[in-house]
Amino acid sequence: MQLFLISGLSGSGKSVVLKVLEDSGYYCVDNLPADLLDTLVQHLRNAGYSNLAVSIDVRSANSVQRLPPLLQQIKQQGVDVHVLFLDAQNDALVKRFSETRRLHPLSDGVRTLPECVRHERELLAEISDIGHHIDTTEIDANALRTWIKQFIKVDRARLTLLFESFGFKHGIPLDADLVFDARCLPNPHYNPELRPLTGRDTAVIKFLENTSDVQDMFGDIRAFVERWLPSFVADNRSYLTVAIGCTGGQHRSVYLAEKLARHFEQRQQVLVRHRELA
Repeated sequence: MQLFLISGLSGSGKSVVLKVLEDSGYYCVDNLPADLLDTLVQHLRNAGYSNLAVSIDVRSANSVQRLPPLLQQIKQQGVDVHVLFLDAQNDALVKRFSETRRLHPLSDGVRTLPECVRHERELLAEISDIGHHIDTTEIDANALRTWIKQFIKVDRARLTLLFESFGFKHGIPLDADLVFDARCLPNPHYNPELRPLTGRDTAVIKFLENTSDVQDMFGDIRAFVERWLPSFVADNRSYLTVAIGCTGGQHRSVYLAEKLARHFEQRQQVLVRHRELA
């Protein structure tokens, strides 16, 4: 059996992910008390189900903090377990709750909305450390659906190397494991003909290909990842997110992420995300 556990901050998009998994043929359960997870897994295995997705978060109250040992027990029973942890910047979560006028699950009439978000983050800290992070701060529901569809197609028995471009002016992605700063490189933004394009377009690619500093940085990042990738694999990591940032996340970081992905896809399982293009 394959189990996807969906957790994360309220308002970060967990319901969107669960719907994608349901449409992909997974038996889905939302807001399951953590203590019932093992019972549900055993029941569905006996009933012949092979794909299960469960959403567990702070609505499960104190039982959510017992998830890590519970997941270890379930893994020992031969279940292929994968944890997706959805996250977003605090101000983005506060804005989403304010716009929808929904109550936060931890709202008690005493804490303010920002205090509820911060407290929830503290309660989920231990779970966030064992899951693959997806930062939804700057992406909409359609982009998230696309990312999840790509995610569930990969071979989870192998490490997935994910290259993500972003713009520093929108903040560093919360899901990044390694971060590289490309803002020191020549910026196509200052060329009026290149400004409306992205790092995927031929004219921008030619501009950056002919810049020695850009190629030197590509070589340095490539060498660093090649040097340390075996250590991440040996550490039984399922995912490694390499984030490359420039000012706006349109040109330099997109170009580097695409070129690195092409280089590593010959030997590794690779995904590419462009946060600001999403």
